[in-house]
Amino acid sequence: MDYTEIQFKLGSTIFMAVNKLLRYKEEGKLVCGKFNDHMLYSDTVTLDLAYKQITGMTKSEFDEAEKKRQNEYELHKQEHKQKIPELIKEWIKKGHDVLSENKWDLWDECVPIRLGDLYEGMELGCCLDIIYRLKDGKSFDEVKNFFNNQGHSGMSHSVVCSMIYSFYDKGKEFIDYVDKK
Repeated sequence: MDYTEIQFKLGSTIFMAVNKLLRYKEEGKLVCGKFNDHMLYSDTVTLDLAYKQITGMTKSEFDEAEKKRQNEYELHKQEHKQKIPELIKEWIKKGHDVLSENKWDLWDECVPIRLGDLYEGMELGCCLDIIYRLKDGKSFDEVKNFFNNQGHSGMSHSVVCSMIYSFYDKGKEFIDYVDKK
């Protein structure tokens, strides 16, 4: 059979893609379109088949898995929130063990903020790991490689850079080095 390939709009959902294909089917047109590298065909597509092909689950299985994932996420957020008072004490101590004493007050202010944000304090550990290595005499190049291997998104990279700048005595010098192309 000869199919005409169509494009789905950027941001289309599986539901939207299937509906578009079904409209072509109603018109008697054979079309196909790629959705997340999976080719869907107007003459055979159903919502469940498309979901199965793209996600490995039917629509109802996918919805149930999403509901479960959302519930687990909410439970995780609640558990983390309950742990924050104890985590604040732990992270303040860890910071005091690594940072210069003149940075402690700022660190103590920062810890609760970082624990309550999107990353749940992950950047606290990343920052201290980097500063520890720098204070231990590792080269900027070695520590830059370590930093780059921490797996940061653009946002977490920026947060950690800002923290290193603020909490390491030679933070500006190191961040300038990291930012060199």
